[in-house]
Amino acid sequence: MKNRKALFFDVDGTLLPEGTRQIPESARNALKEARSNGHLIFINSGRTYCNLDEVKRQIEADGYLCGCGTHIIAGDQVIYRYFIPHEEGVRLKRDIVEFGLDGVLEGAESCYMRSQTSRFPEIESLRADLRANGALSSHNWDVDYYEYDKCYLASDCLSDCEGLFARMKQMDIIDRGGGFYECVPSGHSKATAIERVLEYYGLPLESAYVFGDSSNDLAMFEYASNCVVMEKHSPELDPFATFVTRSVEEDGIAYAMEQLGIVRSRVSL
Repeated sequence: MKNRKALFFDVDGTLLPEGTRQIPESARNALKEARSNGHLIFINSGRTYCNLDEVKRQIEADGYLCGCGTHIIAGDQVIYRYFIPHEEGVRLKRDIVEFGLDGVLEGAESCYMRSQTSRFPEIESLRADLRANGALSSHNWDVDYYEYDKCYLASDCLSDCEGLFARMKQMDIIDRGGGFYECVPSGHSKATAIERVLEYYGLPLESAYVFGDSSNDLAMFEYASNCVVMEKHSPELDPFATFVTRSVEEDGIAYAMEQLGIVRSRVSL
């Protein structure tokens, strides 16, 4: 298909609103129409594969770019896979505890958390969400038999973030604000994932359209030339946005796809 486009969607705050956790019907219809027109739909998320079931239940996609580029699935093929080397992962989770942070270790098959209740309410809320999605392992992170791809950490005044991050020399740290950090193996991002997918399908960069709202979308916004930002978004994305759409709750995905000529217009202006 000569004018085939590859569309890359962040999940939280882009496809999924924070409240209902349901992809709006307008977005589901727009994605379905785009695929029927021969375009490619990809989920490009910081979430690892085990934590995407609520998205997979609601839409069909041509692939999943998971864990900020550490795990890439195109069709039914895994075209790229990386996880933190085992001994490095064991050392890292001990350092997290030593320096007073807490969070979740995110793997492709499961996510792992400490057995004790966290002092961070947000981490306990995340625990509940992961359990509800079937993504939380029954084993806590103290056992050493598993590998994981990345981690999401919480900190407060009792935490020594500077000390921890000085030891994390093989990781890129994404500041999510409010004392929260997404930690990804160096050389991996949502942008590297897009690059690998475009190469796999033989598509030029100008065919890629990215949709996002938060700081972990920055790499793909810097990389792509067609960048759709949701109405509610991190200001870091502003210099790279080529289209500002409505909020996810106000049919922002469908509206952008219509205005950009990817699907027929249905959403009222």
